[in-house]
Amino acid sequence: MDIKEILEKCDHTLLRVDCRSEEIRELCDQAMKYNCASVCIPPCHVAGAKRYVGDRLKICTVIGFPNGYMTSAAKAFEAADAVRNGADEIDMVINLSMVKDGCWNEVAKDIAAVRSATEGKLLKVIIECCLLTEEEKVQLCRIVSDSGAEYIKTSTGFSKGGATREDVALMRRNCPPRVKVKAAGGISTLQDAEDFIALGAERLGTSRIVKLAIAQEQEG
Repeated sequence: MDIKEILEKCDHTLLRVDCRSEEIRELCDQAMKYNCASVCIPPCHVAGAKRYVGDRLKICTVIGFPNGYMTSAAKAFEAADAVRNGADEIDMVINLSMVKDGCWNEVAKDIAAVRSATEGKLLKVIIECCLLTEEEKVQLCRIVSDSGAEYIKTSTGFSKGGATREDVALMRRNCPPRVKVKAAGGISTLQDAEDFIALGAERLGTSRIVKLAIAQEQEG
């Protein structure tokens, strides 16, 4: 697969807790140059990034990140604030405490609260696969599919593991075609990216593919 095709599926990501505005602008410049799907950045940088890029690039941000254990009302407020600040796409983290307690209706309501606050925007639901059993992953595929979210996402990249080929295949197998899969966390090579796309991922959360493109450009 051509690297340009891969880049079009990348959410060029910078979620480091101490990232500076200058770094966010550089991230945006890179994403626009290489035609990435979006930049994924912390909520505090959304308004500045939107002013910087205008309509030239989609701005994605994270909600309830990275632990997901905020109240649903807090997540909904955070999501609405991000939309007001110019976010085009929202990646929310589910409440894993509710999952482990088997409170599936509450998990669904938690997602619904953010969906209501983000109508008209793309919603991706992070289920943090590395902390789940296979049965929990399958159940969450059903809940996310019923929620109205456009994407289900493997990982925050801030827990004990990132995307795996097995998880992407499981998610694709257990979600209807209208629900897309985003792989994130630990995607470091073009082979990783190609494998995840071949298994059904339509978005990749990573900064490393752009870095590989820059390196290729410098070598060539």
